[in-house]
Amino acid sequence: MLRSRIIPGLLVSNKGLVKTVRFSSPKYVGDPINAVKIFNEKEVDELIVLDIDATVRGHEPDYSMIRNLAAECRMPLCYGGGVKTLAQARDIIGMGVEKIALSSSAIESPNLISDIAQVLGTQSVVVVMDVRRERNGYQIYTHNGTRPARMNPIDFAVEVQALGAGEVVINSIDNDGVMKGYDLELARSVRQAMTLPLTILGGAGSLKDIGSLISTFGIVGAAAGSLFVFKGIYRAVLINYPNRAEKEALNIQALQVSFAP
Repeated sequence: MLRSRIIPGLLVSNKGLVKTVRFSSPKYVGDPINAVKIFNEKEVDELIVLDIDATVRGHEPDYSMIRNLAAECRMPLCYGGGVKTLAQARDIIGMGVEKIALSSSAIESPNLISDIAQVLGTQSVVVVMDVRRERNGYQIYTHNGTRPARMNPIDFAVEVQALGAGEVVINSIDNDGVMKGYDLELARSVRQAMTLPLTILGGAGSLKDIGSLISTFGIVGAAAGSLFVFKGIYRAVLINYPNRAEKEALNIQALQVSFAP
């Protein structure tokens, strides 16, 4: 049975786990390996790990870190950051990572999507779009939100689907770390443009926000960062995740939407 996925999204900088607000002011929140161990115990659906340094600094993926994460991780793992070639993607998949997330490289070298899909399978290719709301609509940015791609996420969603991507992640720059809810309008515009599995990241501050996303779209990936690493109004660091009963309640909402007449 298809179910919505509830996905912690972890950001890594200088080998540490960090959290940002609107893609700036990264705050160190701990060791990513320790976070993975805790998420293992909580039986999370999937994990997204994004190295926010690699592309900006022109580095290759940190293979040692990825290997350690994959060895520890007992749930499907998606890694992104610095992947620019098929050979890099093949090496990372060979370490036990299930999905490769492409962001700036998907825009700069769209054929990389097709290359990875053909060799490693469409299920291995995830395209992440970091999106900002502007006066004339939504626009994609790269390099941690510092470089405009001059590309509309709706048009690009159609393109990456045709190129063979297996999933799209929409990450709202405006809502990142704010914890006041997802940008449902942005999610809806992309959902209507394509049929690929869709994951939404940026803005979740409570399980109610995840419930609103699922109630609106049915089967969807609901990703969050701050929600799963902070607790309370003072944002104390505490790795957390919904329990089995809470997840089941959220998935009942997804099924009700998906099978509604």
